[in-house]
Amino acid sequence: MSRGRGALIGRGRGCPHGPGRGSAAAASRASSGRSRLRLCGCSSRSSLRGGGDGGAGQSRREPRAPRTGGMFSCCVCTSEARGCRRKGCSRDGRSIIVPVHNSECWLDECLKSVWEQDFKGTTELSIFNDASKDGSAEIIEKWKIKLEEVGVSVIIGTNNSSQPRVGFAKNQAVIQSSGTYLCFLDSDDVMMPQRVRLQHEVAIQHPNSIIGCQVRREPLDSTERYTRWINNLTQEQLLTQVFTSHGPTVIMPTWFCSREWFFHVGRFDEGGKGVPEDLLFFYEHLQKGGGVFRVNHCLLLYRYHPQAATHSVLEGTIWNHRVRFLEDRVLSSWTSFTIWNAGKQGKKLYRSLSPANQKKVTAFCDVDEKKITKGFYTYEESEERPKPKIPVCHFRDATPPFVICVKLDLTGGAFETNLGMLNLKEGMDYYHFN
Repeated sequence: MSRGRGALIGRGRGCPHGPGRGSAAAASRASSGRSRLRLCGCSSRSSLRGGGDGGAGQSRREPRAPRTGGMFSCCVCTSEARGCRRKGCSRDGRSIIVPVHNSECWLDECLKSVWEQDFKGTTELSIFNDASKDGSAEIIEKWKIKLEEVGVSVIIGTNNSSQPRVGFAKNQAVIQSSGTYLCFLDSDDVMMPQRVRLQHEVAIQHPNSIIGCQVRREPLDSTERYTRWINNLTQEQLLTQVFTSHGPTVIMPTWFCSREWFFHVGRFDEGGKGVPEDLLFFYEHLQKGGGVFRVNHCLLLYRYHPQAATHSVLEGTIWNHRVRFLEDRVLSSWTSFTIWNAGKQGKKLYRSLSPANQKKVTAFCDVDEKKITKGFYTYEESEERPKPKIPVCHFRDATPPFVICVKLDLTGGAFETNLGMLNLKEGMDYYHFN
C-alpha cells in the first residue's frame, strides 16, 4: 500500500478533552459485534481513487492493481490460528491490530499512519472499539472509507460493555482478522511508513518470534532512561534483560508476529484493569521457546500520557510476576547465588523469594562501606529459629552468579564500570533484576 507519508496494549484509555460524541453507526453494529464481511480488493471495488487533484491538501495517488482471490474475500475463516484457508486465498497477508478505547485525541494520526504504509502486499486493518464513549467510532468510520479506497480492507468490532478490557479488545481484534502476520498498534501511537514492510521482512525469517523496533518517545523528554533501554539493548540482552522493571524488552505497540505463533502462545489475559497482559503474554512466549528480535530503525512514535492503561497496573503486581519468572527461568537451575545490592531492593527480592530459593542466597554484595561493615543482614520476618543471617561483602569479594538489583544508567557509569571489571558474562554469570 504505497502512499506519501504525512510511536507498559489503542492503549490510550482516555482523553484530556473529555467524553465526546456517540456513534449511531457503532451502535447499529453493536448487536452483531463486528462487521462480518471481509472486503476484497478485486475489480468489484470500482471506487478506487485515481486521477484528479484529490482536493486541497491531498496528494495524487494511483489506484491499486486489482487483486483476485485476495485473502479478505472470504466471509468466514476455518482456522483462527492459520487465517483464511479457503482455496484461492493468500496466506501471506498482514493484519494491523488496533484496539480502541476513548482514543479520539490520537486516533486520526494513528489511522493515518496505517494509510501511509509503503508496504505493497495484501493488508487489512482489524480494529476493535472497546466501549468508547467519545468520538472514536466516527473517526473509525471516516478512515474505513479512506483505507478501503486504497485497497486496505477494514474489519470493525465493537463492545458496549461498561467494563472495557485491554486484553479482551486485543484478542477480539486478532480473532476477527485474517492475516498470516499480525502487526500490533496502539490507538495513541503512530507508525512510520516503512514499519510493516521492514518488520515483515524479519518476521518471515523468524516465524516463532516477536519482532519489535526502535521508538521515538512523545514527549521527547518523557521516560528518557526507559527509551534509551528500549532502543539500545543488544540482541543477546533482548533475552537476558527480561526480568527488569521495564517489562518486555520489545514493547507491545511494536510487536509483529505470525498469527500461528500468536495462537500457539495462547492470547492475552482478559482480566481487565490492573492486569499486565503484555508482560504475561511475553513471558508465556518465552516459556514456549519464542525468540525476540528488533528492527534497528525507529518505526513508531510512542506516546506517553496519563490516560495510558499502563498506569493502571500496580507495581506490586508486576514485581510478583517478575520474581516468579526469575525463579522459574533462572534460579531453578542455580544451586547458589549472590544478590548484588544490600539495600532496599536487594532485601525486598530476598524476602520475595520462595523459602527454597532464599536458602540458595550465599551473600549480599555492595559498595556501601556501612552495609559491608555491618557484616550481615538478618531476616527478621523469618519464622526460623535462629533467624537467617546472610553475609554482606564488597562486590569484588563476592562469588557469582549474581542477581543484580541495581538500576542501570543512574550512577553516571560507576556501577557499569564496577560490573565490567569483573569480566562476567550476562545471561550466565549474572542477570539484571532492577
